[in-house]
Amino acid sequence: MDRRRFLKASVGAAAFASAPAIVRADDSRILRFVPYADVAIIDPIWTSGYSTRTHALLVYDTLYGLDDQFNPQPQMVEGHTVSAEGLVWTLTLRPDLVFHDGTKVLARDAVASLKRWGIRDSFGQSLMAATDELSAADDRTIVFRLKRPFPFLIHALARPSALVAAIMPERLALTDPFKQIPEAIGSGPFQYVTSERIPGARHVYVKHEAYVPREGIPSFTAGPRVAHVDRVEFQVMPDPATAVTALSTGAVDWIEQPLIDLLPVLRRNKEVIVETTDPTGMVATLRLNHLQPPFNNPAIRRVLLKCISQADCMTAVAGEDRSIWRDNIGFFSATSSMASNEGFAAISGEKDYPTLARELKAAGYAGERVVLLAGQDVPRISAVCQVIAEALQKVGINLDFVAADWGTVLQRVTNRRSLAEGGWSAYVTYWSGLDLATPATSAPLRSNGTKGAPGWPDSPAIEALRDRWLETADIKQQQAIARQIQLQALEDVPYIPAGQYFQPIAYRKSVTGIQKGLPVFTNVRKV
Repeated sequence: MDRRRFLKASVGAAAFASAPAIVRADDSRILRFVPYADVAIIDPIWTSGYSTRTHALLVYDTLYGLDDQFNPQPQMVEGHTVSAEGLVWTLTLRPDLVFHDGTKVLARDAVASLKRWGIRDSFGQSLMAATDELSAADDRTIVFRLKRPFPFLIHALARPSALVAAIMPERLALTDPFKQIPEAIGSGPFQYVTSERIPGARHVYVKHEAYVPREGIPSFTAGPRVAHVDRVEFQVMPDPATAVTALSTGAVDWIEQPLIDLLPVLRRNKEVIVETTDPTGMVATLRLNHLQPPFNNPAIRRVLLKCISQADCMTAVAGEDRSIWRDNIGFFSATSSMASNEGFAAISGEKDYPTLARELKAAGYAGERVVLLAGQDVPRISAVCQVIAEALQKVGINLDFVAADWGTVLQRVTNRRSLAEGGWSAYVTYWSGLDLATPATSAPLRSNGTKGAPGWPDSPAIEALRDRWLETADIKQQQAIARQIQLQALEDVPYIPAGQYFQPIAYRKSVTGIQKGLPVFTNVRKV
């Protein structure tokens, strides 16, 4: 591809010539990190953007963490008890937990935080639907009184990806969940420094001196979360070549998502390590607006599903090396035990665009304008948007390709109004394989209408199957239900899978202790 040859040539010639204009400090207690995109939103439950999730895991603590085997472990709590009938769960907070504003963490803070989270998060919604009462019995005791058994309760609270069940002071947690909190105050190992924020350029976090890690062995987001550095700086660099130059010269310490095309440059640097730390990968998805024409028509959505080549999408992102990407991905990540090839003909068939154009018209498409929001500052998103735009135009879609930064896209997709009022038709985003592993954790699969995430698919059939899945603990039964969910999703098309790839990270050899999975800055040292 021309883009690939240009990038390799430009970085090969200039990457080591000069560092970007970033002030470097000699203090090894400062860790400089390049996130994949700006932290445009600091509210941990207001967006599913993963830059916000990474921010949240620095600032906030959670009642439970997830170990590297994806098992929930106590984090802010000492533990819990469950009544014999499974209807009363009693959680006890650890003592001496303190928020960044100096106030003590109390059970009522956790209750208010979980209630707010439970309105927005797909897994949280299921938990709250099964909950008759969530209350604080005293300053350290949280009580769930359930309408029916919910064996996945602590799994929901431990889930470290979007949206994080972050615990914040009650005064902030009482904010309308559809409005953003005014400040980021948690009890986590790092404190957000609002005064040093430069939107689109920098975010700063300093060590929370009053944080008391729990005992044990660090594992993913579970165990002791120890801050070994005093300061973490997010340096936002939309240009991938600039980020590679910065890492190569030591101006930054860690790049979250280096461009695949530029990995050979980094691998030639003896001071840089390139490795894949998240074994669950990233799944590209085309999210459709089910509230607006033309994608409120399921027949049109079914034709669109057949138009998108996952192989073309992943080649645009990761090149020809099929060892790092997979196509023919269904509605569960390829690394999940729930994945199957049920109904794959609609996904893996040949792309006969003239025939698909005729099918689109027969399905009811009448030339309506389609606004595709393209996050241009995130390469893995931009590349897929280009492929999808070309496919849509080949089948006769009246396409309005709107390029914007990712923060702007995240803000705009909350708009449910018409295109004339700033609405949208489609956008591309990614979900971690961990998020798309099960019906419980998959937010884009959730089909509860306007109560769900942007796109707002409404499928009572998918929701009923999802409820059945949550009611069984037998793996074989779960897999059977997951196959039924996939078949139903191929009918209702809540979103369109666009392939899965495995993104390496890159960091200086001076950085040690990076955990497997998503970026976590605790237990990381810089020598």
